[in-house]
Amino acid sequence: MDETPNWRMLSEWPKKAVGNLKNLRGAGVKGLVENILSLTVLQAATYLLPLITLPYLVRVLGADKFGLVAFAQALMQYFIIVTDYGFNLSATRDIAVNRDDMRKVSQIFSTVMLVRLTLMMAGFGLLYLLVLTIGRFAADPLIFLVSYGLVVGNVLFPVWFFQGMEKMKYSTVMTLIARTIFVVLIFVFIRTESDYILVPLLNSLGLVVAGVISLWMAVKKFHVALRWPGWAIIGKQFRSSFQFFFATLSSSVSSSFNTLILGFLTSNQVVGYYAAAEKLFIAMRAAFYPFVQALYPYMSSRRNVYLFKKIFYFALGGAIVLGTGVFVFSMPITNLVFGSGFEASAGILRLFALIVPIVAASLLLSYPLLAALGHEKYANFSIAVGSVVHLILIALIIPVISMKLVVLATMVTQTVILTIRIYGVQKHKLWSTG
Repeated sequence: MDETPNWRMLSEWPKKAVGNLKNLRGAGVKGLVENILSLTVLQAATYLLPLITLPYLVRVLGADKFGLVAFAQALMQYFIIVTDYGFNLSATRDIAVNRDDMRKVSQIFSTVMLVRLTLMMAGFGLLYLLVLTIGRFAADPLIFLVSYGLVVGNVLFPVWFFQGMEKMKYSTVMTLIARTIFVVLIFVFIRTESDYILVPLLNSLGLVVAGVISLWMAVKKFHVALRWPGWAIIGKQFRSSFQFFFATLSSSVSSSFNTLILGFLTSNQVVGYYAAAEKLFIAMRAAFYPFVQALYPYMSSRRNVYLFKKIFYFALGGAIVLGTGVFVFSMPITNLVFGSGFEASAGILRLFALIVPIVAASLLLSYPLLAALGHEKYANFSIAVGSVVHLILIALIIPVISMKLVVLATMVTQTVILTIRIYGVQKHKLWSTG
């Protein structure tokens, strides 16, 4: 019987998910649980620790400068996507499959780091040209140049390596160090609105320090040998990662692109209101990344659909509870986190809360299930279609663009992506193989 995922089964979520998860046994399950816990801490460090500084920053910087910082960070996300080049997915899979062959692991590691560093240097050259030639960037070039430190820190931090080795506790510790440095220094050095340039600088500093230590650990702890892989290996790795790069780039159309388009067509203040609400949405969405990141290498090597379904129901039920709570209490949350003057963010946060269950289900069905079981075309194709849909919707609303319309366009886009992924699961009867 084809047990396609459908939302009426949520009524049985507590019984089927929580109860059964406690009784699961099998090879690798203990390691999977440990990695989910490590990744949960990792995501908390990545997204929740900065939220500690968020109320402080929006009050000190104000909507205008906070919006400028958010605009620069949104631009940096595209440079991060290019320097990642899909390796955060392809290299994770390749290392997970070959983790017992350190010669192969070293080859993959050397190749990925070489390509990422090359793309990083090329990206900085491109950024420099942008701040010289485009007025929106030239108006405050230093904020964009300093923000590039986020790209450098991301390149140096091989999270994909630890994820593939299923040893996420190491990158978790490093991320905690990086984010703690950032949080402490923000409160020490950010005193007035004119200190806005220090926000990306301090954030970058923590990431670079953690990245350097992580590289050292990969070499010393895991005995990775850095070597020249050869042009043939580089070309093969480059080609195999392209579909993942394209998918990641396409997915950014419905995320970072929103901030960029608002930054170009509206004001820093509007971007500040939007970005404030989006920060909370990103934190909610990030709550489900540990499941995705831990399940992807696990499912690639063990293909345990039975376990996947239990985790899916558990995570989706949690997403519904979380989204409902934020929807109901959006105004008190906004007042508490951002203070007076950011009331416009409350309505945006309420709309974002409706997207949380959609995104959670979509994330879990993508790479941890479809791609891990050899049907990545649905995961990638859905993003490509979604990006086209989103661009069309944004183009249609440009004459009357507003924060709410941008979020509504995002909701439609995410629903389209989820629908395609459910179709892929149903067509290949993946839900009935567990």
